[in-house]
Amino acid sequence: MNPVIMPAMPPQIQDQASLLRELVSDKKDVVRLQDRITGVRSIAVLSGKGGVGKSNVAVNLALALADKGLNVAILDADLGLANIDILFGVVPKFNLGHVLNGEKELSEIMFKVGERVSIIPGGVGLRELADIDEQSQSWMINRLSFLDEEMDLLILDTSAGIHKNVLSFAMASDLSLLITTPEPTAIRDSYGVLKSLCQATKGELKAALVVNMASDEKEAFSVAERIISASEQFLDFKIPYLGCVPWDSELRESVKRRKPLLLGDGSSVAVSYFKDLAQKIFESSEEGQLAKRRVRKDTFLLRLLRQAGDKEKQ
Repeated sequence: MNPVIMPAMPPQIQDQASLLRELVSDKKDVVRLQDRITGVRSIAVLSGKGGVGKSNVAVNLALALADKGLNVAILDADLGLANIDILFGVVPKFNLGHVLNGEKELSEIMFKVGERVSIIPGGVGLRELADIDEQSQSWMINRLSFLDEEMDLLILDTSAGIHKNVLSFAMASDLSLLITTPEPTAIRDSYGVLKSLCQATKGELKAALVVNMASDEKEAFSVAERIISASEQFLDFKIPYLGCVPWDSELRESVKRRKPLLLGDGSSVAVSYFKDLAQKIFESSEEGQLAKRRVRKDTFLLRLLRQAGDKEKQ
């Protein structure tokens, strides 16, 4: 099989990437960049394997948080197999690939799917996005910076598994939501993701567990207990259990209709659970007010920039 070759970036993009690396290596410059960032909050939605409803959780959680008055952007960070646009029943003309290639600004590809919700399309089948190098990643991060002025919250629907980009997004986010189901393979793989994150962060991880597609709350709690017990015993990390979303046939039908559950009539059983998860996140956020805007000393973008800088030094 012939290797996939990343196309060369235009000179202006290379210059911007070089500038970003200089920012990371110079502490004073990072502080100046920091002063311009109001601090959009960020949540990375993760899973150990596909098929656990991760994207559905990301989409409906975004809608539930938007109902609280937040401006929410969903970044389809499944870089290569993006599907958030499908769940909303839209066909964006441009995607993240056009941004990476220097053809569009991020603001030009964002697609509004609700009064307070926008999506950033990832682009299906863009193989080069799944393995972008540090230079391209740095440039892409720079393009994300305008979100700090426009949005209160960025939700990242990541790839399943432990790809390097998944770890980078999770480590840079304010909160990582690990999604699993009661299936033994899903439980095992979610523990694998948690283990990788604990190793990468040396236990300094802000994460929470959500059990999806459970038959009831009792089964969900039992699944959560198994993961919590294993993480305490072998990883010296106790992951908080945020809650569950029970199996709901209406959720499956909403995917077929390409209309998220929370955009429906609200009669579905799962709706109240998504709203409950959103309320818990809202209440437990920094200073108890997720929507409160202020200059922050450490943000999603700055943490990603630092990671890119650290890789360059290795």
